[in-house]
Amino acid sequence: MTNSSEVTVAAVGVHVLDTHVIGIDSLPAGSTGQIVETIRLSPAGTAGGTAVVLSRLGATVRSYGAIGTDPIGDALSAALVREGVDVTGLVRTDAAQTSASVIPVRPNGDRPAWHCIGANGAFTVADIDLATLDGCTHLHLGGPEFLGGPAAAELLSYARDKGLSTSIDLLAPGDPGMLEWIVAALPYADYLLPNDEQVLGFTGADDLVTACRALVDAGAGCVAVTHGSKGALVVTADEVITVPAFQIDVVDTTGCGDAFSAGFILGRAEGRTLREAAVLGCAAAAQVAQGLGTDAGSYDLAAVDAFAARTPARDSVNAAPSE
Repeated sequence: MTNSSEVTVAAVGVHVLDTHVIGIDSLPAGSTGQIVETIRLSPAGTAGGTAVVLSRLGATVRSYGAIGTDPIGDALSAALVREGVDVTGLVRTDAAQTSASVIPVRPNGDRPAWHCIGANGAFTVADIDLATLDGCTHLHLGGPEFLGGPAAAELLSYARDKGLSTSIDLLAPGDPGMLEWIVAALPYADYLLPNDEQVLGFTGADDLVTACRALVDAGAGCVAVTHGSKGALVVTADEVITVPAFQIDVVDTTGCGDAFSAGFILGRAEGRTLREAAVLGCAAAAQVAQGLGTDAGSYDLAAVDAFAARTPARDSVNAAPSE
């Protein structure tokens, strides 16, 4: 089995700076102010958030994406560096601000968001120095919808030819038109890592297994989907695997889907079975859910494995990975 320290992941695509506001019941009327419990910044995104958790789990991580030349970009880059992520692959642009979200977290854990796409919408494959992918063992593409299917397919095909395994996660909500937009990339993805709402929306199927099988038929090697409070579902051409979430006290589910992706990717890179990788993904998501933001808490791979070994599964509510 490969050790996590031998895993080098290129985290390509969406990088976001999240601002979490805790203690929001409603928006104040007019210009009235409101005292809240906490305001916190954290690196996030289907590439950036996954990069953070992968680094904590022991992988070497290189981020590739576009951020602005603004103070938000400075803060995002610095936050990634603090987590041990190599940010030399992040290009700085004057064309758009750094992508950012403001997330008011309600007492029950609900988390509506205001989001600015910003520089993520300007990122292209041409922004990647492909020579720097040498030495990587895996390429994770977060947000292929921003590149478009043909460009994403080009990048993933290049990675495959270089011997890298590949994965995709999407930021956009499920919509059949979105599937058409990125379907060219699916045959080059060893793992597709969406959430349940995306999968059902993309395919129009009535149940999750049927929906996942449709995506496998469209070319994805494996679909590992986060399934709300039910945990995760892994579907290949030959297997259907269900993995429950863990019993925890949820603080904030922001970034849990990215954490699941990180755990699943690392598990597979280490040589774990699909089930074992999904368990690691759910356990990584549980670490994030117990704090505020993708970089919540402090843990490493040994701690997450120990958590998974001692923590019972949840039957129904509040502890599963989601986007």
